[in-house]
Amino acid sequence: MRSGRFRHDRLKGKRGMAKSERKRALRGRAGRMKGGRGSGRGTAAHVRLWGRHPVEAALKNPARSHRKLWATREGIDSLDGELPDNFPVEYAEVTDLARLVAKDAPHQGLVLECEPLDDVFLDAVAKGEPDRPVVVLDQVTDPHNVGAILRSAAAFGAACILTQDRHAPPESGVLAKSASGALETVPWVRVVNLARALDELADAGYWRIGMAGEAEATLGESMPRGAIALVMGAEGDGMRHNIAAHCDALARLPITSAIESLNVSNAAAIALYAAATRGD
Repeated sequence: MRSGRFRHDRLKGKRGMAKSERKRALRGRAGRMKGGRGSGRGTAAHVRLWGRHPVEAALKNPARSHRKLWATREGIDSLDGELPDNFPVEYAEVTDLARLVAKDAPHQGLVLECEPLDDVFLDAVAKGEPDRPVVVLDQVTDPHNVGAILRSAAAFGAACILTQDRHAPPESGVLAKSASGALETVPWVRVVNLARALDELADAGYWRIGMAGEAEATLGESMPRGAIALVMGAEGDGMRHNIAAHCDALARLPITSAIESLNVSNAAAIALYAAATRGD
C-alpha cells in the first residue's frame, strides 16, 4: 500500500485485495452471527475484525482476502495507507457498527469482514534460528491470552506460535484486538499432535523448555545459546504430563512468594524477553 491515509468515496464496490501467492498465514475457524449481535467471527466461514490496529494490519496484509469494510468517516481518517480502487466500503454510524461486533467491543469506527488466513506449516517457519524462539501453547484457550501472546511474540521477534488445533481459540475479533495487529504478522501454526510437533522441533535443533512453577531451575539457568522453544501450559492446570515429558528441561520464573503464579500471557512476555536478552 502507498503511504498516506486510507480514503474511499464509494459506499459499495467490488471485492478487494486478492491473496498473495506468498502463503505465510494462519488458520482459523469462524462461526455464525446469532441474534443480530456480532460474535467477532463474522458470517459463516468469515472473520470479523474491529479496531484501528487490527483492521489496519489486516488491510496491509497481502495474505488477507477482504470482503467488506464498515466504517465511520472518522475511522477511515484514522487509518494509515490508501485503499485500493473499488474496495468494498460502507459508511455507517457508531451505533450501527456496535451491532456488528461483540457487546461493548471498542470498534473505533472500523469493522472489517475478511477470509481466515491460510494454514502455515511448522517446517516453513521454524528454521532453528537462535534469535527467534518458538512459543508453544498447550491448551491455552482464552482468546485474550493468545492475542496478548501474539503481541509479545511480535515484539520480541518469535518465529511463530504453535498450538494444538482442537485446544486453541479460532481467529476472531476479540483475539485480533488483543493482538493489536500481531495476528497478521506472527505465523500461527496449528497442529493435530502437539507432542509430535515438539519432536519435530527437537529434530530441527531446538532446545525445548517447559515453563512450570514447580521446576527447580530458573529460566535463566536453563536457557542455552541456541534455538529454543518455550512451552507454556494453560493457567491452573499447566502443561499436560505428556507435553512436559517432551521437553528437554523444565524451568520457572523467579517470582517471589507474594504471588502464586502469573497470567500465562505475562509469563510468556517475560520468557520472551529473557530469550531476547540472553548474553546481554
